[in-house]
Amino acid sequence: MRTRIRLIGLAAIVSASVSCGDVVRQGSSPMYLVIDSLTPAPLRSNVRGVTSPDPCTPQTPCFASDNGTVELSTASKDFSLAPTSNNDVTINRYHVEYTRADGRNTQGVDVPYAFDGAVTVTIPAGGSGPKFEVTLVRTVAKQEAPLATLRTGTNTITTFATVTFYGLDRTGNAISVVGRTQIDFGNF
Repeated sequence: MRTRIRLIGLAAIVSASVSCGDVVRQGSSPMYLVIDSLTPAPLRSNVRGVTSPDPCTPQTPCFASDNGTVELSTASKDFSLAPTSNNDVTINRYHVEYTRADGRNTQGVDVPYAFDGAVTVTIPAGGSGPKFEVTLVRTVAKQEAPLATLRTGTNTITTFATVTFYGLDRTGNAISVVGRTQIDFGNF
């Protein structure tokens, strides 16, 4: 009988830990972040540069970063507790890292370099925040390998950008969320 009770107890613990999954492990905040949208998907990034308006010329093209629009919301990890203003989450930075499906992922050779960006957006507890823009492709990346080599040809590189948003709730608990989008680089 004791063995049976221990097995039932062990099974309950295992099922509880499996059902919580990533939600419980997503930082120490009582809230978790949800990416409601990360657009455009896919993003077509023109590596050729823009040749107008002045002072851009064909000899010295101007390059522009490519941005994405993000909408985040929060939800409570414990649905029995009503969120308060202490559970508002302020996003303060993000990280973008590129990978390729073929496994060729050397930064500066196969994919652009990863980078961090700054942003300040507050997401209300239990609600959606405002849409905001983040840089998905930096201007300088279009002037470095491997993107610079795509300017004169017809080749393209398809990457997956992993975007991680970091923030804090009002009591100082860390919180983050990860999203992905496809970026196609080429001379479009």
